[in-house]
Amino acid sequence: MSTVTESIDVHVPVHTAYNQWTQFESFPQFMGGVEEIRQLDDQHTHWVTRIGGVRREFDAEITEQHPDQRIAWKSTGGETMHAGVVSFQPLGEQDTRVTVQMGWEPSGIAEKAGSAVGIDERQVKADVRRFKEFIEQRGDATGAWRGDIPRSGA
Repeated sequence: MSTVTESIDVHVPVHTAYNQWTQFESFPQFMGGVEEIRQLDDQHTHWVTRIGGVRREFDAEITEQHPDQRIAWKSTGGETMHAGVVSFQPLGEQDTRVTVQMGWEPSGIAEKAGSAVGIDERQVKADVRRFKEFIEQRGDATGAWRGDIPRSGA
């Protein structure tokens, strides 16, 4: 399994960073390789990605969500198996540290080779930089979902 952890400090309040991250359908605006995300309900999304010319579709379930703290997910269908968590740490009234932790199982020769040379890590690093630019330029979130989802099985 491949894993990556990346943090970035953004110059917006924690609620603004968190609120934007709950707007999954906006991810294609700052995530490379994400073509579309559809929010199916409060806990489920459908993703369409194209990375390295390979198109994938899969569903994901939000397994835990606490406003201004964390959002965790896992894939539930498709060829791409992955899970992760995004955490939000206030650094002051106008600054937040966003940390993305992801784990996934590359499939196929191209994905395994790309993971071995660090392409996945560079992609996540670029995505969090683009998130920083996106939210700092806007200064406010495009929307918000403030629901609380306790950890699955808890």
